[in-house]
Amino acid sequence: MDKIRVGVIGVGRMGKHHCRIYSNLRHVDFIGVYDLDKNALNEVSSKYDVPAVNSVDELLGKVDAVSITTPTPPHFDLAMRCIEKGIHVLIEKPITETLWQAEDLTRAVEASGVTFQVGHIERFNPTYCELKNVLDHMDILAVNFRRLSPFQGSNTDVDVVLDLMIHDLDLLLDLTRQEPKSIAATGFNVHSDCLDHVSAQLDYDSNLLVTLTASRITEQKIRTIDVVAEGAYVEADLFSKNIFVHRRSMGEYLYPNHGNVKYHQESFVEKILVPAVEPLFKEIEHFVSCVVTGRTPSVSSRDGMEALRKAFLIRDATANGKVPFSEVESLKSVV
Repeated sequence: MDKIRVGVIGVGRMGKHHCRIYSNLRHVDFIGVYDLDKNALNEVSSKYDVPAVNSVDELLGKVDAVSITTPTPPHFDLAMRCIEKGIHVLIEKPITETLWQAEDLTRAVEASGVTFQVGHIERFNPTYCELKNVLDHMDILAVNFRRLSPFQGSNTDVDVVLDLMIHDLDLLLDLTRQEPKSIAATGFNVHSDCLDHVSAQLDYDSNLLVTLTASRITEQKIRTIDVVAEGAYVEADLFSKNIFVHRRSMGEYLYPNHGNVKYHQESFVEKILVPAVEPLFKEIEHFVSCVVTGRTPSVSSRDGMEALRKAFLIRDATANGKVPFSEVESLKSVV
């Protein structure tokens, strides 16, 4: 397959960006867009010179692959309709509204052979990619994720765990590939009817300690990952695209003739070069490449399901206190 026919279902905040990128990608014939909001649909159709279709079925009859960028509730039904027709799917996070939907969808995906990618965009953030390289040979002891934003009134159909923290839960799963032995969390709501600020702590058998904070009530936008490792402390800022590695050194520098100490260096800081690329462009480019070549996407339906599972565990912990290992085990996938 040299060129794939692509459509977009949902042209809201994220869908518009998907349209922008598809309209400029090689190997893509941008076939059409669909949305219930006819004004938004016509605006995108005109801006990117792509046909607006009248129904999902009409779009699915014309394409090889779609981006599903609607709000979360219709994700499951739309994705299942695509899979039944053998259409490849890039679906925005969270993968589905409920865990049982995610499990059923994952079963269907793995039985179908279609390319299915979940839009956990931070996997393609160049800062995170470089951070993984930095941490590759380190013994990680503790990780602190912070994802804070002002309240903007968007995405209030879900709480802050499913809106923001789920990004970092996916990164955590990618970094550790471990199950926590317990989860504790606290949270509260301020501007909506659901959780607006949550802090969670995950303990692991490997003596790893992870803290995650997600908020949509702060007056500053923060996206950071701080890592305590054996012999190093690493600061990564996903927003400003900076990585600093702090290491300890005991080097002594002497005068050549007198043998006296000139100065004593106890530590130093490395700044890691982060390439300037757009994460969403890399994400969609990866999806298209996987469709064309038949490779498995780096963020699978199972990855999306496991991130959703941890999100629900954290939500339970905010209401019921610490979730023990036995309950974590009981909620493992039955797929």
